[in-house]
Amino acid sequence: MNAPETTVSDYDLIVIGGGPAGENVADYATQRGLRVAIVESELVGGECSYWACMPSKALLRSGHALRAARRLPGAREAVTEELDAAAVLARRTAFTSGWKDDGQVAWVESAGIDLIRGHGRLDGRGRVNVGNRIYSTKAVALATGSVPRIPAIPGLAEARPWGTREATAADHVPPRLMILGGGVAGTEMAFAYSSLGSRVTLLSKGTLLDREEPFVGEHLAAALAGEGADVRIGVALSRVDRDAEGTVTVGLDDGTSVHADEILVATGRRQATDGLGLETVGLGPDLVVDDTMLVYGTDWLYAVGDVNGRSLLTHQGKYQARAAGDAIAARLNGTPLSDEPWGGHVATADRFAVPRVVFTDPEVAAVGLTEAQARAAGTRVRTVVYDIGQVAGASLHADGYTGRAQLVIDEERQVVIGATFVGQDVAELLHAATIAIVGEVPLDRLWHAVPAYPTISEVWLRLLETYRREEE
Repeated sequence: MNAPETTVSDYDLIVIGGGPAGENVADYATQRGLRVAIVESELVGGECSYWACMPSKALLRSGHALRAARRLPGAREAVTEELDAAAVLARRTAFTSGWKDDGQVAWVESAGIDLIRGHGRLDGRGRVNVGNRIYSTKAVALATGSVPRIPAIPGLAEARPWGTREATAADHVPPRLMILGGGVAGTEMAFAYSSLGSRVTLLSKGTLLDREEPFVGEHLAAALAGEGADVRIGVALSRVDRDAEGTVTVGLDDGTSVHADEILVATGRRQATDGLGLETVGLGPDLVVDDTMLVYGTDWLYAVGDVNGRSLLTHQGKYQARAAGDAIAARLNGTPLSDEPWGGHVATADRFAVPRVVFTDPEVAAVGLTEAQARAAGTRVRTVVYDIGQVAGASLHADGYTGRAQLVIDEERQVVIGATFVGQDVAELLHAATIAIVGEVPLDRLWHAVPAYPTISEVWLRLLETYRREEE
């Protein structure tokens, strides 16, 4: 085996991973005058562009639109067919550019960033090995994302299960789809494939979306059941088999079994640190970073996005990357570093105001802390709840609108620290809640943020009125 050739490239920053987080840290550092390279072994643009955010939402959107039409008299009568699955899959493929990254590569070049194709790994401090070359750099940012966790269930691996990549890139709709996992990916794909014509069985150990408020899972389970899906909560698998004809049989711990044509494993993800050469700089696989994304124990290595384990969400990874790109440039350029909470070089919102949307139907939109998280942190809180369907804008939006809104309020500071909305099209309510939390807007001031009538945003007024009445 030939030893790698050493080439001095004198980069200021090398980013390993060309997904959204990697692109952003590279871009922001380049804008501050650094010489930057991105190393990417797959498609530039990463998981979100080709196998996650974009294709999954394209698969979901047509079903959402069809159900929304059926909730409105007049529009309901105009709907005479089911979804055209082939057309939905074609639209999905268009959003991935046919799994080609030419457009993303063109953007990297236009931004003045060098692109190095291949698998990047650390080879000691300030050294990155790609193929048979070693590049030197003043700083490295790891942006390699996350990979699926596959549970150790007998026969599962041999049954050739789908992961989320296979589900979002599928070229056909299986007549029967079994989904393991009641988290974001599992619930979203349950709605998507149900609308495309699959008979969906969803198996979950715990409540659907169990990291959110308890009422969230209740709404989703009821909605999936209404779509004809078989939702089983609190089940465990004993074995998985696929026979010669391709049928998958899942044995459950209660002695029963379930059959499907494909099985999708959506049981969570872990940091993608395998093969990164972390051992060459004295680090283990579980990276921990400060709010500038600097890996603890180093003064040159950064980790942004899913790989640092802080918040496995694309928009949050991009937020971290913007802070990190500016922080790296400040340190290398010798300019002042704004690293106090909410400063220009830190990702403070990771700890207090992470917005998250699950594109199910009803949608789930939440930001900040749940009631349980706030109480566990020792905060004296009060929650207020309102039925979104009672808001005039919601009743206009859809007949029989069902949904729920909840605020978690810090009683001592009189500010919102958590908000959750469940209902049709509630994702667009979320940014107002995020601003209220990040800005620490006092409740007395929120009274002066008048919601336009008749919009669903009027739920904000109703929540504040409910809080006031309960206080009296």
